[in-house]
Amino acid sequence: MANGYLQALVRDGLVEAEGTTRAKTYQLRTLDFVEHSYPREGLQEDVVWRERVAPRVAALPENVRNIWHYGATEMINNAIDHSGAPEVRVAVRTNALETEVLVADEGEGIFVKIQKALGLHDPRESILELAKGKLTTAPEHHTGQGIFFTSRAMDVFEIESHRLRFRHAPRTDDVIIEQMADVPGTRIRMCLANHSPRVLREVFDAFTDETEDYAFDKTVVPLRLAQYEGEKLVSRSQAKRVAYRFERFKRVELDFTGISDIGQAFADELFRVFAVAHPEIRMT
Repeated sequence: MANGYLQALVRDGLVEAEGTTRAKTYQLRTLDFVEHSYPREGLQEDVVWRERVAPRVAALPENVRNIWHYGATEMINNAIDHSGAPEVRVAVRTNALETEVLVADEGEGIFVKIQKALGLHDPRESILELAKGKLTTAPEHHTGQGIFFTSRAMDVFEIESHRLRFRHAPRTDDVIIEQMADVPGTRIRMCLANHSPRVLREVFDAFTDETEDYAFDKTVVPLRLAQYEGEKLVSRSQAKRVAYRFERFKRVELDFTGISDIGQAFADELFRVFAVAHPEIRMT
């Protein structure tokens, strides 16, 4: 029966087969693909949206189109305003189940740029700051919300830059992957199911306070992003790094997924010293 379904999908052009007999494999067929590089100088994200992305998602449900409109334009605008690269490359790929959008540039690289702007010890610390949200290297032009909300609206959100990759996906752990290959500049990959039930307004509402003009006042901090491989969270300096910029929020949810234990000094610094100094911040 399963083979019959597969053959029907192949005939309908939704799945393609490779190999023969028992070695045959099946994969979703790419139904549409477009890729284009734009000169960054003078580029406008709404133009890229109308030319390259909107036509590929036009037939999808409104809630999915809204997520793509927000996520694609935010990431393209980030590349325009922050990368300093000569060009911005945008690619869109669709199959029967999902759509993927890639935004890439060959600028300085997002993790290195944040490291320099905030005076961090190494580029990995930039990923922890990105995960918190409200982070921008150009506060006069940006609120620092784009990556935070886009990452939570997508099924898969990845940033690759030089030898680091940050991946966020709902219901899975935030992860840092140290790559062997060096990715020049910044490459952002977003993936979303074509019939996702997710609603962009609900993503915003989970982190905003409706009693104060829907201010972005909550963050979720994955503590595993503060750990270097082989380390445990034991020191006061680690706690201070975790709590850096917490004062920008009223509610902070600490995600202990993947953390087996913490040290006394780490706990004291975060839950007593910081908490006493900032009673207005509710940590969960």
